[in-house]
Amino acid sequence: MDYRLLFKKYWIVPVLFVIGIITLVQYTERDEHVVTENEQQLQEHDMPEFERISQENDQQEEMIIYVDVKGAVKNPGVYEVKETDRVLTVIEKAGGFHENADINQVNLAAKLVDGSIVYVPKIGEQASNDNNQSPSNNKININNATMEELQTLTGIGPSKAEAIISYREENGPFQAVDEIKNVSGIGEKSFEKIKDDITVQ
Repeated sequence: MDYRLLFKKYWIVPVLFVIGIITLVQYTERDEHVVTENEQQLQEHDMPEFERISQENDQQEEMIIYVDVKGAVKNPGVYEVKETDRVLTVIEKAGGFHENADINQVNLAAKLVDGSIVYVPKIGEQASNDNNQSPSNNKININNATMEELQTLTGIGPSKAEAIISYREENGPFQAVDEIKNVSGIGEKSFEKIKDDITVQ
């Protein structure tokens, strides 16, 4: 048998065989790729909504806020915290409670607000109804204001600010704003200048 003649006559057969093998391999690889993508989409679809939201939230950077801590803490001041932190966190940053702090009047679980004031009253002192005070209230609380804060009031200098603090320490918190006229050096004229800028709550 002359194989050369046979090959010339049927050469197309092995060529078609090779082309078929190559086509089959490519088709198989494409199917595997499609199956992988479909499985991934199916997994994402089956994932509960709250899990997807949780993952998205974890990727977002938590917002930083600033809170002013005053009163009976070891290191009063402005502290940087996360928006998800609570009053307990910022008090710990302020060094913790002072030994004369009345912790029963402080809601340690309260949420923090950017620009707010957290005031810790002393034992025997009546705290504000809201220890996490909103920055929208610009009035000076004469029951817990510092020397510096009192001096921002019209006509109140260092001596009068010191007199106000001494009065509330000796007599307890002010019950009404006009009670400040009982402080030495603050008469009716001085009161008229500051009455709209002060509060006792």
